Amino acid sequence: MRWAVVSDIHGNLPALQAVWAEIEAAGVEGVINLGDILSGPLWPSETAAFLMARPGPTIAGNHERQLLDTRTPQGASDARAAAALNAAQRAWVAALPGHAMLAGGAVALFHGTPSSDLEPWLHTVTPDFAPPASPGLRPATEAEMRARAGSGWPAGAQVLLCGHTHLPRMALVDGRLLLNPGSVGLPAYDHDQPHRHHVENSSPHARWALLSLGAQGWQAELRQTAYDWEQAAARAEDAGRVDWADALRTGRVGRTLPD
Repeated sequence: MRWAVVSDIHGNLPALQAVWAEIEAAGVEGVINLGDILSGPLWPSETAAFLMARPGPTIAGNHERQLLDTRTPQGASDARAAAALNAAQRAWVAALPGHAMLAGGAVALFHGTPSSDLEPWLHTVTPDFAPPASPGLRPATEAEMRARAGSGWPAGAQVLLCGHTHLPRMALVDGRLLLNPGSVGLPAYDHDQPHRHHVENSSPHARWALLSLGAQGWQAELRQTAYDWEQAAARAEDAGRVDWADALRTGRVGRTLPD
């Protein structure tokens, strides 16, 4: 059993297409998508069309929830994606579940943690933002990861997949595999909740993972894929999102804008 795992595509169609080509060459059973699929200034409608033609296990992230929520003010990225979608694409997004189980319950899919699609699982936001010394973010400890599981780890689950932070990482907690494949579409960003922090992969590559079950049990391999990130950065520049343009070109936070 072998699956590709993607997350946080954020409408970056060229990155997704490059990753998909490598996935097809890897000969997997399917592609697991952990959400935050469309939000941003890039190609939200085109990305939705691409994925709708290639169905597979897909859950909603916080940005799927937010771009459909007309009751509260939307950020620029969610509003742009929402305006670009047609009725069929909006219906597809609305039908996505918030979590799912695969492989007879052995693999659990969440965007953040079982309790929140906004909570990072494998990283911890800290109140000491002072770059370059501290980006306001560090890897979570085993105790923190265990606490965030709470009672939400389904009985029998051996693997938990999550996204949200855009940072690839895997860890073993109580003999169970936690895996974040990183972000296909956005390698860096600036955020102010719950404290100011920078997320940076330090390269513009698309990130994803391979998950497999063999004689040694569940194993994962983190992957990175080159693509035409200048095309994506130029698209962001044209939309007035210089923050995205810098992040897409470098994998680091450059100019910042409110979202």
